[in-house]
Amino acid sequence: MTGLRRLTGLIVCSCLMWPGPAVADPITELNVIAADTIFAGGRPAGAAPLLDFAMVHAAIHDAVQAYEKRFQHYAVHIGDATGSPVAAAARAARDVLVNRFPPQTATIHGKYLAFLTSHGGLTEADGGTLVGQQAAAGIIVRRTGDGSYPTPPPPPDLGGTGAGQWRPTPPALAAFSAPWLGAVEPFTMDFNEQFRARRPPALSSLEYARDYNEVKALGGPVGYAGVTRTPDQTQIGYFWSGNTIALFEGMIRGLVEACETGTEQRYCKSLSRLGDSARLFALANLAGADAGIRAWNSKKHYNFWRPITAIQQLLPGDNDGNPQTEADAAWTSLIATPPYPDYTSGANNLSGSFTTIVARFFDADKVTFKATTTAAQAIPNVRTYHRFSDLADEVVDARVYLGIHFRFADTAARREGTRVATQAFNHFLRPVHDRGHDHDKECVDHDDDDD
Repeated sequence: MTGLRRLTGLIVCSCLMWPGPAVADPITELNVIAADTIFAGGRPAGAAPLLDFAMVHAAIHDAVQAYEKRFQHYAVHIGDATGSPVAAAARAARDVLVNRFPPQTATIHGKYLAFLTSHGGLTEADGGTLVGQQAAAGIIVRRTGDGSYPTPPPPPDLGGTGAGQWRPTPPALAAFSAPWLGAVEPFTMDFNEQFRARRPPALSSLEYARDYNEVKALGGPVGYAGVTRTPDQTQIGYFWSGNTIALFEGMIRGLVEACETGTEQRYCKSLSRLGDSARLFALANLAGADAGIRAWNSKKHYNFWRPITAIQQLLPGDNDGNPQTEADAAWTSLIATPPYPDYTSGANNLSGSFTTIVARFFDADKVTFKATTTAAQAIPNVRTYHRFSDLADEVVDARVYLGIHFRFADTAARREGTRVATQAFNHFLRPVHDRGHDHDKECVDHDDDDD
């Protein structure tokens, strides 16, 4: 492979070291360029940036497979490829980013030229440039009119005012961010309602009372009367209060980079060529984008209130009617509640999706790796995990510790994301001689039997 060699550091096992120099993986470098561009692009709060990541990495994958022809393409088949696959991958990323972020064209193009130069003195004259252009054009055409970033934007969505209904939360009192996201054309799901979680528990139920009282006790401000969260739990919450998408992109980069530099054979057998890392990033981001669509579709559909609204119950119509819950008008969440409904959790949709993809890709859950947060309050800002499922478990707890989700919204979301990723892995970017595991495909539209 042009980019990948061996595994070390983040993925640990007592296996023999492979000799040879470490070689940087071009796909991780392109992911960094994409992340810098996307996060500087003024996208709305929430999962919407994943649409951009999915397009970039789908194009990169198709560009590389024009040479390797080992895995099915996503948007376009390209034959008779010439030149460098690294140049093709770079051009594919460059063209998608320019298409998505025209104001950043000069910066994107400059980074593209610098990338080419740093990889053996490649230039725009390389034949791979034409391959990358075709790959980018394929995904751009496929996603044209997909419903993302509508112009003009829809009118502000302020939810409802009745018991159980989401409405803007303090302190910003902002309208629903990206309310259109749940209706965007999916990348791997068959339709937008697929894998939708069952309706949240009734306000009168024991489950609702249990999770209400839990988030009230664990999710309030530090030092607030009645809050029983430990200092360690507070730090777990803060760790997951940063840019969740950036954390997961960095996690994938770390896994790939570990395979370039080190000592591990067992897990890195899946990362032997350039097309393997391109496929991993593409699968993770295609499934991640659909997990975001899945979460926002559920949020819009159920419009369920956040804990801060439920606990404060400031209006007469807000009373949940449950004798086992007690309102507290002064209670607030540990961090400011994000501007969209509770059910289901976007972060847990993403954690379920990303961890499922990497576990399936490496054919292992027991892997030691690190994750880094952007949250300034998290001390330390790096955490080590020994299983992918351990990270997913922690995200469920973290959103409760932050006071921004009921546990039932977290667990339902994790299941949604896991199901999205399972279908994506089973049916997209498969080896060319494997058309997918049709017997594994979930044909149900969603879980809600009575909605």
